[in-house]
Amino acid sequence: MRKITIIGGGLGGLVAAIACAERGAKVTLHEAHSSLGGRARGTAAPYVAHEGAHVFYADGPHWTWLAERGMVAPLGRPPARAVLRASVRSGGRLRRTVPAGFLRMVADVRREAPVDEDFTTWASRRYGERAARAAASAIGVATYDADTGRLSAAFVWGLFRRVFAPAPPAVRWVIGGWQRTVDRLADRARELGVRVELRSRVTELPSGPVIVATELASARALLGDESLTWESGHCELLDLAVRRDRRDQFIVFDLDEGAFHESYSMQDPTVAPEGESLFQLDIPVRAGESRAQARHRLERFADLAVPDWRERTTWKRAASARGRTGALDLPGRTWRDRPAIERGDGVFLAGDMVAAPGMRGEIAINSALRAAEGASNS
Repeated sequence: MRKITIIGGGLGGLVAAIACAERGAKVTLHEAHSSLGGRARGTAAPYVAHEGAHVFYADGPHWTWLAERGMVAPLGRPPARAVLRASVRSGGRLRRTVPAGFLRMVADVRREAPVDEDFTTWASRRYGERAARAAASAIGVATYDADTGRLSAAFVWGLFRRVFAPAPPAVRWVIGGWQRTVDRLADRARELGVRVELRSRVTELPSGPVIVATELASARALLGDESLTWESGHCELLDLAVRRDRRDQFIVFDLDEGAFHESYSMQDPTVAPEGESLFQLDIPVRAGESRAQARHRLERFADLAVPDWRERTTWKRAASARGRTGALDLPGRTWRDRPAIERGDGVFLAGDMVAAPGMRGEIAINSALRAAEGASNS
């Protein structure tokens, strides 16, 4: 029986462990923390919040793999009234409408964008500068970057078409959040005989096939490979629970500053106590901006999305994420140019900043499946 070591117990590490065990390998998974999940890990009940994204998109191979194994059911659904609480911030106010050029972009789904030109330049030429900047800010939810317009037009356009697709959205909310999926992945891994070692920090690369499913900075230090770098975002996050109020917004895309607001609890009441609403807000940090300055801008955004939130708050959590927000592709680069999954000598990478397609957590899952295949066959 082939022995495979997995380093890192986040989404990528758990998926890699299961995929290897399903191929008949004897798998040991090392996680440096006291619990599994990485950035998919949720806070303890009664307020179940996540660091970053908490939704899945059901339009890729990552979803098929998870769904086939029963990892993403049952699903939550926002109430019909939620559509009446969806808005954008534009010109400092909440609005129900977007610039006309923005709508043309949403409708223009068949158009392709160039890899070697930045998004603002390309989109301004076709849809107008106002629409281009609004679109770059709106898709900040997927980049966590204060200047999304500087990135490759093909990269940003691909995200924009997924998030703002005119067809029924592919967004899915798992009841219990990503933590429920993490728990199911962990249970499945153990059922398959995966040996899970918690509080096990690996400082030297073990022999045999190894999958390093950590943040890229940790992989760089472990492997001693300075080439393991890639562009990522920088943002401030705020999880906020308040006493329920009809004025609260379900979702707000920020066309001014790239912030984002979404409910955890309208579509999944299990993540907050009865009578309370739980929200996630984030805003990209600008170049040269302090954390306090970014936090101030985020709180001003919260004033619009969650009126009088300071007086109604029952629980909150703030965090900062830098270099931990997924891969961003600059002009002239695509996901294929990111650090390769196969590193040679039986070493493989998995994570959200390596050479696999998708968006953030999807990249971690897709790269984990490729790494598992390589490790099993090496």
